[in-house]
Amino acid sequence: MTVDASNALLRWYVVDKRSLPWRAEPSERPDPYRVWLSEIMLQQTTVAAVRPYFEKFTSRWPTVEALAAAHEADVMAAWAGLGYYARARNLIACARAVAAGGGRFPGTEAELLKLPGIGRYTAAAIAAIAFGRRAVVVDSNVERVVSRLFAVKQELPAARQHIYALADSITPERQCGDFAQAMMDLGSSICTPREPKCGLCPLTEICAARLEGEPARYPLKAAKRPRPQKKGFAYWLQHDDHVLLVRRPGKGLLGGMLALPTGTWAQSPELGDGAPVAANWNEVGAVDHVFTHFALNLRLFRAEAPDRAAGEIWWPVERLAEAGLPTVFAKLAERGAAWRKAA
Repeated sequence: MTVDASNALLRWYVVDKRSLPWRAEPSERPDPYRVWLSEIMLQQTTVAAVRPYFEKFTSRWPTVEALAAAHEADVMAAWAGLGYYARARNLIACARAVAAGGGRFPGTEAELLKLPGIGRYTAAAIAAIAFGRRAVVVDSNVERVVSRLFAVKQELPAARQHIYALADSITPERQCGDFAQAMMDLGSSICTPREPKCGLCPLTEICAARLEGEPARYPLKAAKRPRPQKKGFAYWLQHDDHVLLVRRPGKGLLGGMLALPTGTWAQSPELGDGAPVAANWNEVGAVDHVFTHFALNLRLFRAEAPDRAAGEIWWPVERLAEAGLPTVFAKLAERGAAWRKAA
């Protein structure tokens, strides 16, 4: 199956590969900076969501040295809305590490793994796509393709090492970058989670799951544990046409981002927890938001401030879209701005 699978996939890729802004044309040499940036952005995020962010980043910071020299607050603000903000902090740290080392990304998985924010998958993807190294690249799309191709009976996540070994068995010695991207494209456009288009698949004749007649059954997954539910309060403190923002601590969830003041997120928080001042707080709305490990209901309370204290961050309400608020706080800001217009 090794030769059949890789050859069939590479032939398909020549004709049907996706056109993506971070991919080099056949006559071009891949830019490791663009490959790395796209792979970090694409972690747990869709191509459609990433495309405008990638174009914005590469326009503003066209090289790794430019990104390394950027202010962290500017990078975090530009990242706002893309989610998983630890990636943005690691992005800055990695850019600075590469710039400090001469501005060149290392070309091997082992050296890439030493950089901040680069794990097993990302190191393999950069090594294969940017440097043409033989590397076993397994993301969620590849995981799905391989589990169907071999009809893997073991459930995820326990099956991951077995799937990696199977992916290794069909990875060619040459054209590894094209092969990795072909597997990703196949999983994204044809071997999709719910309704795989087996009639269009270049691997259909050798796919064990298709031969069984239930390709969408794979990959098998263990039952998910219920996601914990948390609650919290956020505060819209306004003076004239400005609202108080705070910068969250550098470490932890949404670290380093501008946000509305908020208290502890827990199962039963107390109203007033995290309030920036003692005031007559009135509820004006709420939002629900899902993080990786828990779901959050965040209620918004507002009050008027008698003045603006020096050293605090007071942002014009009409320009809140420029503050780079993380998604959950951007949703709350919409509630606060709507209340203001209605008042």
